[in-house]
Amino acid sequence: MNNISTIHPLPFDPDYEQIPKDEAETTRELVEAMHGILETTSKNYEHAVRSVHAKSQGLLDGELTVLDLPAELAQGVFARPGVHRVNMRLSTNPGDILSDSVSTPRGLAIKIADVEGARLPGSEAESTQDLVMINAPAFTAATPKAFSQI
Repeated sequence: MNNISTIHPLPFDPDYEQIPKDEAETTRELVEAMHGILETTSKNYEHAVRSVHAKSQGLLDGELTVLDLPAELAQGVFARPGVHRVNMRLSTNPGDILSDSVSTPRGLAIKIADVEGARLPGSEAESTQDLVMINAPAFTAATPKAFSQI
């Protein structure tokens, strides 16, 4: 059994990202699948519904205080101390609006405002950082291609 005190953070390294040759095709397939879900749920509910995480359990406004962290933890939004506005959404995964008695994974999305630092191409004018979490030990698919097969 792992002892949490023996686990060390893994510093970000861009070499970890491996972009498959068919990523553009996989992205197109995922967009089409999500659009299909939107069409179906909009018809079923007679109004627009998100294709995933359609049912929100809560929407929260708040603040995130970033403390002065050790160098190995000071990455991204956590690189420097400060206070950021946040919006949070708690939801269930499906695109269908299910009863709360149905067992399904829950999600937590956090949008952090006024984040400084390098941006991905095309997002240089933005200043938010999005974090998406789930109450499971791992995401249901290891890659976007595997997710498109679910």
